[in-house]
Amino acid sequence: MSTRREFLKHSAFLGAAAMAPVSAVFGTNPVKPPKATSAPKPASTYTVRLASLRKPSLPPRQITIPDVEGFKVFKGDFHIHTLFSDGSVMPRDRVREAVSNGLDVISITDHIEYRPYFSKGGQWKLADGQADNFNLWYDIAKPEAEKHNLLLIRGAEITKSTMPPGHFNALFAEDVNPIAAVVDDWRKMLQVAADQGAFLLWNHPGWEAPNSGGIEKGAPLVFTDAHTEIYKKGLMHGIEIVNGSEYYPVVGNWCNERNLAIFANSDIHASELDTYGIQNPLRPVTLVLAKERTLESIREAFFAKRTIAWAANMIWGSQSWLSPLFNASVNMKAVTPGTLELTNTSSLPITVSIGGSTVNLPKDTTCQVFRSPGVKSITVTNWLTGMNKPLGVSLSA
Repeated sequence: MSTRREFLKHSAFLGAAAMAPVSAVFGTNPVKPPKATSAPKPASTYTVRLASLRKPSLPPRQITIPDVEGFKVFKGDFHIHTLFSDGSVMPRDRVREAVSNGLDVISITDHIEYRPYFSKGGQWKLADGQADNFNLWYDIAKPEAEKHNLLLIRGAEITKSTMPPGHFNALFAEDVNPIAAVVDDWRKMLQVAADQGAFLLWNHPGWEAPNSGGIEKGAPLVFTDAHTEIYKKGLMHGIEIVNGSEYYPVVGNWCNERNLAIFANSDIHASELDTYGIQNPLRPVTLVLAKERTLESIREAFFAKRTIAWAANMIWGSQSWLSPLFNASVNMKAVTPGTLELTNTSSLPITVSIGGSTVNLPKDTTCQVFRSPGVKSITVTNWLTGMNKPLGVSLSA
């Protein structure tokens, strides 16, 4: 059995080997033994930072869309949830997710009527004086939004368990608490919100959840008598054509017929990563054509119905705004009398059909298409101005 002295000799050799070059350890280059010094502290007594284990830092997603007839195009999501209703993350996290996705403006719209984590029997209790504060999610997110130059709209979701009326988002509310104070009467809630100047958005009209404010499974979408009443009283200003992964084709017609703003929102509850992955270009986004990057300008654009929905490589909006958006995004020129050259200068998904041929135009891509004599227009097959109605673009002679 080795003696203590022999053990220490072996230990000293191993310590010297660890400090020496590999070649010296194996004897290819003889080296002088190090001078005797005080024994160094073992490396295990120090903190080692494993920087390679940290996630790579991704720059924010860049979404390029040119100005349209003097308006700047802002990217937003106006239906978002946090732990202050039935979401899974804190309000500050929603701000960071939006910034990573290249969004310019969001609204956190937690439910007024449904707060499972803080209701009676819920997991948590809010601090004194905060239990009935329905502006709390906005107040928490606001400093983070200012830090990242993200526009944050005060909002909340009016959440009724029957259809009609279903669910409505109150966007640009001045104070959500007076809306919550009349929670037993949805007509009063909408009216109080409207009296504050809020923009009222009808959410997911085709959501199949009859016990939670949605329609019966398999039922057609209907603009009910109650919704006609709401609309005629000026208590409906827009409708979601896309909510999360659901698309409601007839909403395009409803918005055209009633001059309502069109929206594509995520209605996100889980984290962005769990729902869409990292910077997913198919994620729902609402484009807002506004004069400048301010809340006042975004609000003016809402009420002027200058919104466009974008999700899953599809674009929806009125003819009056899709046509100029296309013209701003695509450069077209005749190369020869029978050849047309198209270049997509935007991040928008564009698929065109001309003379029976269909061509995809990814960002910063140029392609040439054959133009038969007499062909006076092209069809943008993935941009819809109504139900089953793709955008037509006239060609110059």
